[in-house]
Amino acid sequence: MTLEFRKVTVLGTGVLGSQIAYQTAYHGFDVTSYDIDDAAVTAARTRFDDLATTYQAEVAGADAGNTVATAQGITLTTDLAAAVAEADLVIEAVPEVLSIKRDLYTRLGELAPERTVFATNSSTLLPSDMVDYTGRPDRFLALHFANHVWKFNTAEVMGTPQTDPAVFAAVVAFATAIGMVPIELHKEKAGYVLNSLLVPFLNSGIALAAGGYAEPEAVDKTWRIATGAPMGPFQILDIVGLTTPYNILRHSGNDQTAQLADWLKENYIDKGKLGVASGEGFYRYRD
Repeated sequence: MTLEFRKVTVLGTGVLGSQIAYQTAYHGFDVTSYDIDDAAVTAARTRFDDLATTYQAEVAGADAGNTVATAQGITLTTDLAAAVAEADLVIEAVPEVLSIKRDLYTRLGELAPERTVFATNSSTLLPSDMVDYTGRPDRFLALHFANHVWKFNTAEVMGTPQTDPAVFAAVVAFATAIGMVPIELHKEKAGYVLNSLLVPFLNSGIALAAGGYAEPEAVDKTWRIATGAPMGPFQILDIVGLTTPYNILRHSGNDQTAQLADWLKENYIDKGKLGVASGEGFYRYRD
């Protein structure tokens, strides 16, 4: 079986969803971007315009012409049926809550063409946790991107025991075609390679600050000086956005991580401090 993806739909227009859509469109694919309401879609258009500016500054060969055309060429919609009606590949990047993802895949399975491949960008959940809701176990797998996809361009590909090898190979080829470096996982692992390393690191940083051992700035400074790394855990968290780590901590089923989630919510999220995208998180980014 030979699969070719030309029409790609990205579900979710948050920080990472918008990047996935833009990166895919920038490399010549026909991209539709879906979110649940007009406010989210309006915010997405601004994100795409901002990404056009970022690519001009940071991506070799990018200029005002091709980056602006990319932003303007992405179709935005709040109509899920229309979004997936002609999709060859659907990449799901909705909040990291299992019930939300399962409900979405139940709807998708009924709306998308039988040939359409589904890929979840879930950062910590196993595709096996969702596969029974897709209606197409052989055409479902995980495709995980790191934030700032144009620069930190890994794309982790992870199937379930039911994923058709031809589908897996086609998604690996797609990742390469959009400028990513595909990382193939041989079997399921919650967190893939990247987040199996990163999430415990970030949680350890949060635990130090939440426990009153050190301020976030001190934790970051320690890590940068002692290891030579460019960023500490709280700088990374601000880039990721605090909502995603909150959801991961809150739904981990562990009392200790639930307490860390509460600390994030009470001290930052409830105060509108969501990270770089909101202008302030652990650090302030604009007045």
